[in-house]
Amino acid sequence: MSIEILESNRPPARFYRGGRRIAEFRGIGPVGEREPEDWVGSVTTVRGEAPAGLSHLAGGERVADAIARDPDGWLGAAHVAAYGPDPMLLVKLLDAGERLPVHAHPGRAFAAEHLGLAHGKTEAWCILTPGTVHLGLVRDLAERELAGMLEGQDAAEMLGAMHRLEVGPSDVVHVPAGVLHAIGEGILLVELQEPEDVSILVEWAGFAIDGPALGHLGLGFDRALGAIETRARTADEIAALVHRAGSAGPLLPAEADPFFRVERVTVDGRAELSPGLAVVVVLDGEVALAAAGSEPEVVAGSVAAGSEPEVAAGSAVAGSEHRVGRGTTALVPHRAGPVRVSGRGELLVCRPPSPSAG
Repeated sequence: MSIEILESNRPPARFYRGGRRIAEFRGIGPVGEREPEDWVGSVTTVRGEAPAGLSHLAGGERVADAIARDPDGWLGAAHVAAYGPDPMLLVKLLDAGERLPVHAHPGRAFAAEHLGLAHGKTEAWCILTPGTVHLGLVRDLAERELAGMLEGQDAAEMLGAMHRLEVGPSDVVHVPAGVLHAIGEGILLVELQEPEDVSILVEWAGFAIDGPALGHLGLGFDRALGAIETRARTADEIAALVHRAGSAGPLLPAEADPFFRVERVTVDGRAELSPGLAVVVVLDGEVALAAAGSEPEVVAGSVAAGSEPEVAAGSAVAGSEHRVGRGTTALVPHRAGPVRVSGRGELLVCRPPSPSAG
């Protein structure tokens, strides 16, 4: 069991435009106008459209099936003891070809009680290109006022009730469940989230989705709006959710610990990633990845944007070395052990919550 290099996995016909920046980042051919998301190492399906969303290994097996067959090997015994055979994580590349609608996601307690789900959808955005986001309310909203916004579908009114933030490359934004938000046009990001596809829409006018039918998760808006935070957050509270590029300290606040972990690794020579399930995104440069358990057997991979692997992605045996470049995504199972990284580049290492957080 070794490192798996993953091919692009883009669910088709999403309700907002995007995808070009994902293609450029990954160095792949043209994508459809509405393929704005790349679900990486996913065991999650698009709501109501299964099996769309599921990722596959190089041999064709679904990642979900591989984990179910050997949960300890993929996730580690401590993770399985804490969470069962559940990876507890979904990672996406997201390209906002247009501003996303104002929406929020239910938290775990609401999702369990009303939807029978094991997760809500707390998320975090690792920004790759600059732009504007809206996050949280600048003033308290009465329930009737929020309901009036749905009825009126006035985008200016909705956005005016929210904090507006300029974000740049390497900023990281934590988005707790329940908090209203909208990602601005032109932003490319890596998203970590709980592994569910559940959104409550406040805005849908002008988007390719039937909001009145689909925006409330089948609960009706009277119930679904109960999952949305209607209290104002101060500017300081919002600032605490954003880790700015170059700032010291962890990329995510402590409140994210029960949901996921992320670190940015800059390599200039050699580095080592600790053992454990991880989704690795190569942000820049050229590096070699190898499970540290044995001597490497070189396997060609994409070494720059636009190049194609010379062998099937993920076909390496244990201990093999993958030479990869910008836009590569890799899935590292727990049993691969520590991962040696050599070369020059920058990686984003995304992980589920630690077993102790469970």
